[in-house]
Amino acid sequence: MRHIRSSNANRPRHATATATAATLLLMIGATITATAPPADAAPAPITHDDFNNDGYRDLVVSAPGGTVSGKKRAGYVAVLYGSASGLSTAHRATFSMSTPGVVGLAQTDDRFGQATATADLDRDGYDDLIVGTPGKDIGAAVDAGSATVLFGSPTGLHATGSRWLHEITPVSGNRFGAALAAGWFKVDDSSVAILSKDTLWSFGFEVTSSGRRMETDYSPLSMFVPSDFRPTALTMGDYNKDRADDLVILGNGTFDTAGVYGRAMYVSGGRGGWADHYELSGGGQIGASGDVNKDGYADVVVGAPDERDSQGNLTSAGVFFVHFGGPSGPGSPGGGYNRQFWTQNSPGVPGVNRPGDRFGAALSVRDVDGDGYDDVAIGAPGNDIGSAVDAGTVWVMRGSASGLTTKNIRVLSQSPRAVPSIPESGDQFGGAVRLIDADRDKRASLIAGVPGEDGGNGGVWVFPTTSNGPSPNRSWSFNGSTLHAPNPDARFGQTLAPHGR
Repeated sequence: MRHIRSSNANRPRHATATATAATLLLMIGATITATAPPADAAPAPITHDDFNNDGYRDLVVSAPGGTVSGKKRAGYVAVLYGSASGLSTAHRATFSMSTPGVVGLAQTDDRFGQATATADLDRDGYDDLIVGTPGKDIGAAVDAGSATVLFGSPTGLHATGSRWLHEITPVSGNRFGAALAAGWFKVDDSSVAILSKDTLWSFGFEVTSSGRRMETDYSPLSMFVPSDFRPTALTMGDYNKDRADDLVILGNGTFDTAGVYGRAMYVSGGRGGWADHYELSGGGQIGASGDVNKDGYADVVVGAPDERDSQGNLTSAGVFFVHFGGPSGPGSPGGGYNRQFWTQNSPGVPGVNRPGDRFGAALSVRDVDGDGYDDVAIGAPGNDIGSAVDAGTVWVMRGSASGLTTKNIRVLSQSPRAVPSIPESGDQFGGAVRLIDADRDKRASLIAGVPGEDGGNGGVWVFPTTSNGPSPNRSWSFNGSTLHAPNPDARFGQTLAPHGR
């Protein structure tokens, strides 16, 4: 563990810091002023997606393929702010590396927005957005990667004072920022976990006696990752109810050259920082978190859509697991089975298992019907509809005291019977999903990303909720053109933030 150095928004955009060649460190901007709470104060309520602190949740949509300043696939993110009437494209903002105030410069293949995470990092009451840019070139280091922090305010996210994070010694192909998670992993201190090819890093802020919240030690979390495990994604939640957020690292294990299988590692936070860790008995490449059985412990939902045999062939249509939280964390240490297991062949689940469906490739957890139990949206962007290959489908399953149930499952696609649209090959409806209560009625609406729409331009569908959950009635869609943002080949809707709670 090493102390980090500060930099500010005026730092040269592509400067490479001097450091010991073997040392990987991170960079973050100058200290952030905030009012420090009393030392014995309870942690403030943790929120993750209210950037203007008006009580309404906001939506972040990524378009990592967007052309910005003439640079293809430079990428951008769009923010739609919640209100008493829900989401609206009229109340929005867009950000890229060409936005004045954002540190950096748009480059071809940056893919700004490939990953996103949200949390109130500086504890000022306004949530902040962390944006991963894994394709960023830094000096001669191609695809070294970086991440950008945009801070919240009474008017929402703003570019002024943004911070640029990257490894002090950039390495080609490391793709720093490929996955992100943010939360209060030390009870009183906020942290961000950032994945690169070779290392999983944690960095954080702490309250000092002078009332300033400043960057502290950065530490690698790679000791929690077995050598035969290749991380791909992160999610977080308080799975053991100790008031500190915990981290789940998702990814692939390998058993030969081509074969892969899903794995998941749980790492608990705590008052002293990172603590216990163990492997979950049922892993995958993607995850989301929430309280499905309403017992006060966050549960982690893990999707495994991409398992392959030794010849590289898909071995299933996809599966997802629900690992229930408890005093010792999700599932049970040592490979216990406090979990549920779901596929399209599970009794009561509409659908048919077919290789390539990628059931569980996108997940989101939130209460859709106001009964206090969190529900789960499951995307299968590779699901075929008639002759439309990879048209995509989304399921919404309900939570209960015993976990997810098959009662009142909703199935949504672009089939005209459900949505006023036509399924087309390659649309990938459900490539990203997000359940969000943007109008504060205690019922989350479904947001479905369709990144392959219109040949890769992308789009997003919004399904307002009723007492029976998300409904195609009054559903509506938007894309980059709707927001007067770059649209051709943007892959708009590829990511919907956040992937945590």
